[in-house]
Parts: sequence; C-alpha cells; structure tokens
Amino acid sequence: MRPVVPGIAFLVPLCFAQPPSRTQEIESEREAKSAHLTPDTLSKPEAILLAIRDRKIIERLTAGANGFGAQIGNMVTGAGFAIGPLYRREDLLGGRLTTSTYVQGATSLSYKAETEWIIRPWKNDLLQFYTGADHRNYNRMEFYGQGPDSKKTGRSNYRLEDTNWDGVVGTRAGLFRFAAGTGYSWVNVGPGTRDDVISTDKIYGPLQAPGIDRQTNFLRTTVLGQFDYRDSSVGPKSGGNYIFQYTWFNDQVLNRFSFRRTDIDLRQYVPLFNKTRVLALRARTTLTETDGDNVVPFYYQPYLGGSDDLRGYRAFRFTGPQMVNFNAEYRWEIFSGLDGAVFWDGGKVTSRRGLVNFSNLESTVGFGLRFNVRNATFLRFDAGFSHEGFQFWFKFNDPYLPRAFGVSLRQPAY
Repeated sequence: MRPVVPGIAFLVPLCFAQPPSRTQEIESEREAKSAHLTPDTLSKPEAILLAIRDRKIIERLTAGANGFGAQIGNMVTGAGFAIGPLYRREDLLGGRLTTSTYVQGATSLSYKAETEWIIRPWKNDLLQFYTGADHRNYNRMEFYGQGPDSKKTGRSNYRLEDTNWDGVVGTRAGLFRFAAGTGYSWVNVGPGTRDDVISTDKIYGPLQAPGIDRQTNFLRTTVLGQFDYRDSSVGPKSGGNYIFQYTWFNDQVLNRFSFRRTDIDLRQYVPLFNKTRVLALRARTTLTETDGDNVVPFYYQPYLGGSDDLRGYRAFRFTGPQMVNFNAEYRWEIFSGLDGAVFWDGGKVTSRRGLVNFSNLESTVGFGLRFNVRNATFLRFDAGFSHEGFQFWFKFNDPYLPRAFGVSLRQPAY
C-alpha cells in the first residue's frame, strides 16, 4: 500500500471545498454586527411621551378620588391655562343622577364656576332632564371688527361677564334625540385687561360693535334634533353625529337685541386600517336673523379663529352675523394612548345668508398630537398655519366634541 503524501492530503479538501454563498456572507455580517449593537437613543420628545404613557400621569390627574378631582382647561381660548377643583359623580340614585360642579381660575385672572345636573328617571335614557348654571368672567375676549374684511391690526379686547341658567328636557328614540329647553342670561361687557391690546370700547362704537355701549338680559328658548350613530360618544372611530338647533334670544330690557339663531353641526368619522386610523370630517354653519331695528350684539355673533375651527388664526379672528366652517382631520395611532393628526380648516363669516357658500374661504393647514385616556382625547397639541402666520394650541379637549345636548345654549360655548 502506497503511503499518502502529506502535502497532497492537505490539498484534497481545498480542491473540493465550495466558496461561501452570498446568503452565508450576509448571515456572517449580521452576526458580526449583532455582537456590537447598542440600544437606540430616544429623542427627548419621544422620551417624554413614553414617560407620560408608562407612568399613567394623565390617568392619575383625571381619575380623582371619591368624585373629587381637577377640572383642567375647558375655558375660553385666550384665557390661558385654567385649573380648579371638580366634584363629579355618575353613580348617584343608582346611576340615574349625574352631577358635576367645579370652580376654576386661569393665568389671565379669568374665572368660571359651573354646576350641571342630569336626571334619568329610567336607565334606558328614554327621558333626561338637565339643569345647569354658571358664572363666567372672561377679562380678555378678543374682537377684530365685523365681517370677512376685518384687519389683523384691528385687534382689541373686552371683558365678558355673565351668569347663565338653563333647563332642558330630552328624549331618545333609537339613534335620534330630541330636546327643548329654556334659559336666562344676565350679561355685562366692560373694558379688557390686556396691557398690550387696546380695549374694544376705545376703537369700536355701537355701529361696529353693537351692544358695546349698553347690555341687556336674554330669555332663551331652544329646540334641537340629533342623529347620532357614532361607535363612541367620547372617542369616536366611526359613524356620524348630526345636530340641528334653533334658538330664540329675546331681549328682556332694551328691546334692541332680540334675534334668532340656527346651528347645524355635521360630523363624520371614517375608520381606516381596523380603526387605527380615522378620517374625521366636520361641516357646520351658524345663521342669525332679526326683525325690525333689532341687531345681534357683537359678543353673541358667530365667530371663527382659534383652537377648534381655523387653527392658523388667532382666537375670535373673524366675527359676523353668518358663519360657515369646514374641517378635515386625518388621525393615526402612534402607540396606545397617543395619536398623530394632520388637518385642513376652512371657513368664513358673512353679512348675508346668500354668501354662505364655498367661495373665498379662509384656510388653515397643520398637524398635532392627541393624548387619549379611556379612548377620549384628554390633551392635544395643534400647530396651524395660515397666510397670517401660525398658531400653536395646547388644549384639554377634542376639537370636534360637542356638549351633552348639542350646541350650547350659551355663547361663547365655553
């Protein structure tokens, strides 16, 4: 037997060995990289958002204890950050009585106190009785003059102080709700308190701002119809909510400011990708009419501009007897408890009903974040851009969320 030459034995495996495939090379590179991986570094905003979610900070603020908690926000735009003690119960009389009472102050020294009581004699909500009262002192409401041609440089501010009482009875028939109510308002208007903005009474007279010189009290009567098939009343992902409301404002003192007001508010939610994304649409209009020499006081006229309608304009930027507004918002889930949003707003005020149409709309585009607690928007940030610049909003409400009985009987509706 001939011995094997050592050198040849060494060369045999090399001759028959296959070169490594591309797949093996990629796998080898991946293993080499994985041995040196380091955790991704979160940006500061991401770290803050995750901390808010993981530590349940928002839930702790809103939950309260034994009905006591904090009322945060829900004050008129421009008043600043508002907070105060809240007492709310939904389980009284075996769940037939809901009550909410709070007092809050804002950084502008505006303040508000409100109490609401809703009685449901039967648990099926066939019939509801609502009564509520509030006192508001908003010391820096803004006014730019009437009409679509008002100027940004016409900015002024005034104090709106009023006390309101309302009583409403409502019934439900399937997806339909009908209600009728009455209320009374004691109104006072005075000079604004902002040092950097002129007081309204200094530059606008009764012709430009009806009611600036003399105020009155109003007896209010309203009827409304609502068709609501949303999947949730607090955090809707699909369905629609359509409201029609007609209100008579009767001047009880001067017989100069009686008027009638029509509110139509249509909201539609289109679910996408298993409800992780939603297209939220809104169209609304407010129309007023008077008889004889009566006029609508400027502080009760419909307005546009602010955190809920034209988000690229200052609060109350446009005021007029008639108003139309359109909104479209695309929302998507970033992670549980936080949604992102991009939006478009359009709208205008006019002096005549015949001009309530789609032409010559003021418009806004922007983006925002929505913090959710139990599927309801608790906190949101919005940045809106228009030809007058941009506005950044920090609010404790959903921009599309109406009050329990539709459009508020009071104006403004905060």
